Amino acid sequence: MASLLLLLTALVLCGYGPTGSMGCELPQSSIQLSSQTVALLDQMKRISTPLCLKDRRDFRFPQELVMGSQVQTAQAVPILHGTLEQMFTLFHTEHASSAWNGTILDQLHSVLHQQLEIMKSCLVQEAGREESVQATKDPAQKDFRRALRRYFQGIRLYLEEKKYSDCAWEIVRVEVRRISSILAKLQKRFKSKNGGLGSS
Repeated sequence: MASLLLLLTALVLCGYGPTGSMGCELPQSSIQLSSQTVALLDQMKRISTPLCLKDRRDFRFPQELVMGSQVQTAQAVPILHGTLEQMFTLFHTEHASSAWNGTILDQLHSVLHQQLEIMKSCLVQEAGREESVQATKDPAQKDFRRALRRYFQGIRLYLEEKKYSDCAWEIVRVEVRRISSILAKLQKRFKSKNGGLGSS
């Protein structure tokens, strides 16, 4: 787990240029979609969390690095995109479809997909900038993606170990809701810092 923290530290400290600024400004709708994600995860609750305390697991999402004071707007987009991509994949499986209300799950898929499209658009815009091209070649960027995949792989292995029980899914729902709240705070932080992230 120490290696994950080191890799994420490298990512957040890695600049995309002298100022670390981002050519693409995230629209207000992205922040609204983040809030919708949290609300939908709240609606998905089917079992009392205290009943599942014996199944608790610390998946160790590195919140302090994602929300660290060193994180620049340019680093926020890869963090947001990579995490949203993994969340979408996690809830876009046959096991997830069997565990959750189909209507709410479809809404969650839609909201996550919309957020991913916004982040992809920003990544494409940034790809044309010289400093961004250099950043995509940085090993820290690739290492971050691998580390994030390992984190979510740990969640998937946990679900498999627990045979996709109701309590296991509840523990994962709480974990993903916590991550979603962190992502929402990250976006709000840069909206405030940059005096607005653009319009939808």
